[in-house]
Amino acid sequence: MKPLSTPLRNKLERTVMDARDAAEAGARAALEAYAVHHHEPYGHMSPEQRKLRNHLRARARQLGDKQDRNGGLDITHLVWECSYEHWHRMLFARFLAENNLLIEPEHGVAISLEECEELAEEEGT
Repeated sequence: MKPLSTPLRNKLERTVMDARDAAEAGARAALEAYAVHHHEPYGHMSPEQRKLRNHLRARARQLGDKQDRNGGLDITHLVWECSYEHWHRMLFARFLAENNLLIEPEHGVAISLEECEELAEEEGT
């Protein structure tokens, strides 16, 4: 396999960095929706959501995120971990799809990412 040319390597690097930034922004938005950074849960949160929030706050502290005097939590390390995990899941899914190894679990047949999108639309997700 030939190595990538410099312009293509640079484009790949920029694309990867943009994707990483997008993954981090998405992870931060999801965590903030659960008030992980906030000193107390949002009033509308269900008991299950509060339990998940407490678990995520504990994980953030394990990763080294610091809590301030008011109970607010810096979630930088947790954002990095969530986005890293999501990024690798996406890459692995793409690898499986490109090699016809992405399997639909109900029927045990290989499917494409387009077919996954169609199934997700049918299920309303």
